[in-house]
Amino acid sequence: MSNSLGTLFKITSFGESHGRCVGIVIDGCPAGLSLSEEDVQKEVDRRKPGITGTTSRIEQDKVEILSGVFNGRTTGAPICMLVWNKDVDSGEYERMRFLPRPGHADYTAFMKYGGFNDFRGGGRFSGRVTAGLVMAGAVAKKLLAIIGIEVLAHTTEIGGLKAKPVEIGEIRENVERSPLRCADLVASKEMSKAIEKAGKEGDSLGGIVEGVALNVPVGLGEPLFDTMEGELAKALFAIPAVKGVEFGAGFGVANKKGSENNDPFRIRDDKIVTLTNNAGGILGGISNGMPIVVRVALKPTPSIAKTQDTVDLKTMENATLAVKGRHDICIVPRAVVVVEAMMAATICDFAMRAGLIPGVLK
Repeated sequence: MSNSLGTLFKITSFGESHGRCVGIVIDGCPAGLSLSEEDVQKEVDRRKPGITGTTSRIEQDKVEILSGVFNGRTTGAPICMLVWNKDVDSGEYERMRFLPRPGHADYTAFMKYGGFNDFRGGGRFSGRVTAGLVMAGAVAKKLLAIIGIEVLAHTTEIGGLKAKPVEIGEIRENVERSPLRCADLVASKEMSKAIEKAGKEGDSLGGIVEGVALNVPVGLGEPLFDTMEGELAKALFAIPAVKGVEFGAGFGVANKKGSENNDPFRIRDDKIVTLTNNAGGILGGISNGMPIVVRVALKPTPSIAKTQDTVDLKTMENATLAVKGRHDICIVPRAVVVVEAMMAATICDFAMRAGLIPGVLK
């Protein structure tokens, strides 16, 4: 397995869905950063269920910092943080042990690891592991704030229902007011109805989350292979359920002429800006000073109550499966904070590689 991401700001994920805990180790965080469990808890709480269409599994998710912080400041040593798994019920997964869920990693994990993988709750392939990613994002956000970078995300689509285009101010103001973290509060209500309907039908819904990074300086990214888009995409694809990532105009560029897609340069307040942002804040794999805009497509939750065709891996016979238990009808609202976290961790790593964040903070 490969469980680490980053070069200077390096994060290593650990734990399984129904194991003892899930968490993160951050190696390379500068010394001197003010950091408390409460700082991290605020972000982890945003990931918790309890909103429309989310799982009935309720974990306390009380963050514990085990190392790397002393007297309220980071020491420069690896930071280890975790939350314990306490509300665990593995009975349904024992029943489905050899019946891989269509759309889930049950089959591929079984084959790759010879059946030795922890299958309970999806193990390492569960959205549960994103709790650790959010912890890393909380630290990355604090570091980015030092150089004025802000990372935001919001739900733009669920089940084919699209939110209207919104301004940054609306995202800041409305996201936490919406149970689906959608800045368009009217669309949010319609999305909620769609989720409830899918749940009654024993089905699930996917959607799209848009992430925006503001005040990113020109020059972050290391072409040819450690490009800003490449590393962000890699980080975002580590989120379970992500099946698509696009930047700026994304696939829409295929239908544009050069004169339509190019972002004209202008000088505004002694600063070079572009009049449009089809590039999503990135040119040649390098940040261009405009907002970095990325959209992430998340598939519907594979665990559904409807009967599906599968196979029995033990008997090698055809079978059917209807998944019982506690699952999100729609993972999109909870993924918003995870998208922010992975963007923050990646951009923080690039900022450190560029020397914008020192090794000791004073």
